[in-house]
Amino acid sequence: MRDVALPPSSMRRWATRGLLLIALIFLLKEASAIVLPVLVALILTFVLAPAVRTMRHHGVPEAVSAAMLVTTVVGCTVLAAALLAEPAAQWWERAPQALSQGLNRVDRWRASIPGFGPPTERRASRAAPPPADPLRERLASEGVALTAQLVGGGLRLMVSAAATTILLYFLLASEHWVLSRCIELLPHRPRLRCSVLSGLRAAQRDISRYMVSVTAINLVVGGVVAGAMWLLDLPNPGLWGALAVLLNFIPYLGPLIMAGLLLAASVATSPGDGGLGALLAPVAAYLCLHGLEANVVTPLVVGKRLSMNPLSVLLSVMFWGWLWGVAGAVLAVPLLICLRSFSQRNRRMRPVALYLRGSDRPCPPLATLLREAAPRRERR
Repeated sequence: MRDVALPPSSMRRWATRGLLLIALIFLLKEASAIVLPVLVALILTFVLAPAVRTMRHHGVPEAVSAAMLVTTVVGCTVLAAALLAEPAAQWWERAPQALSQGLNRVDRWRASIPGFGPPTERRASRAAPPPADPLRERLASEGVALTAQLVGGGLRLMVSAAATTILLYFLLASEHWVLSRCIELLPHRPRLRCSVLSGLRAAQRDISRYMVSVTAINLVVGGVVAGAMWLLDLPNPGLWGALAVLLNFIPYLGPLIMAGLLLAASVATSPGDGGLGALLAPVAAYLCLHGLEANVVTPLVVGKRLSMNPLSVLLSVMFWGWLWGVAGAVLAVPLLICLRSFSQRNRRMRPVALYLRGSDRPCPPLATLLREAAPRRERR
């Protein structure tokens, strides 16, 4: 029998790490109901912890300051949900009529394309029922399933929100204690403890600055979008402004979803005799506002210090969005900032920080890099 050569130890080690990484990814996907509230609470703790430390320096106990901040956040969220509940209910009530109007317009567009039009009624036989449209039947059959999914998702969201709120309070109230215990568990090496503490503080500072800046920008964008939709006579402009605020937290994919929603609303509510310009006006107005915000306002407010490589941001949004849906897409950039903060302080992970860091400096030509590498090989 022929002996089979075993792979080297390094190959076995890398294969084991790869299998562990794959197992960890699927574990995170299956455990999203537990991991997501913890991560959201941690990110909110990074954002709100500086306020708790400031109030502690002024003599306010951490438990009291944490309760004040959590109550403020929950109150603002409930108030926003209460203000948007009526417009959302109006859209939900008018959804069948809006869907029918949109389908009629789509049917006219399909009829103008040979071979794609809906089936027509046969006049030869009055007793025979008209053939059904497969598109309408599918939408009608999936409406019940969509309603059930929305109800189930709403219940899961309420449970996750309650767990996140409770966990956020305890993390804010004991942030100093938890951080001290984590540093105390490290080996007695001052350099290692300083590196871990500086990495945590840097991640906390960068995530806090990013979230506060982006939230302020998104609120302004939402107000401008609501005003633009009001000028364009799109129903419930406040609802569209709120959706613009929420979806703008998702880089690249969020604005595309918002543009698709505005196009669907414009198709469903615009008059049938309206031209193509009136139909596309809400989408065009939103895309112009988003282009101004993404290319001018955000780079000026966020600054170069928090700039990220666009390719890494897109890949992070795609990965975490696939893993945890919309919540993962929202957490993609804060998690990327956290990874960059720690990789900058780890010698082995500094190449990762180099790829994640955004830079306005143009890359040198490849020929120049090759000429710089040649003398190094000669010296060796």
